[in-house]
Amino acid sequence: MSGAGAGAKLGSGSDLQVGTDPQVGADPRAGTDLRAAGLKAMREALPGVFPEGDDLDLRDGRLGEELVEIGLTSVWGALWTREGLSRRDRSLVTLGILIALGAETELRTHVRIARTNGLTEDEIAEVIYHATGYAGFPAATAARNAAREALAD
Repeated sequence: MSGAGAGAKLGSGSDLQVGTDPQVGADPRAGTDLRAAGLKAMREALPGVFPEGDDLDLRDGRLGEELVEIGLTSVWGALWTREGLSRRDRSLVTLGILIALGAETELRTHVRIARTNGLTEDEIAEVIYHATGYAGFPAATAARNAAREALAD
């Protein structure tokens, strides 16, 4: 949202405000509860990938180093921990979105996460087949290749 500062209201008469929630701030680590929840959800989705401890530093000192931290709080902490959908259902939705976006790198990771969340290889294949009708055959083919790589690990 361009030009909106902290506390700016979205649209006319909206109750939603940006920058006023103490869990969300300019520093992605400002929401320590969201960060802790995100770390827990990420570790459960990708067992053995991230070392234990709350002081895990995901920055690498290079351009865009805060991107993973932002994802940790805003995606893993705020979305994957929500009630309303099971983690299995969230994996189904995520796979479909990533296939449609052609996001093969993320898809490889989320195929592994989907397996952790209880999806079978046959169900992942069905998601890919189903995507041909909505995202197209080339996207589904790329997704199949990415899934094959992920499952070969």
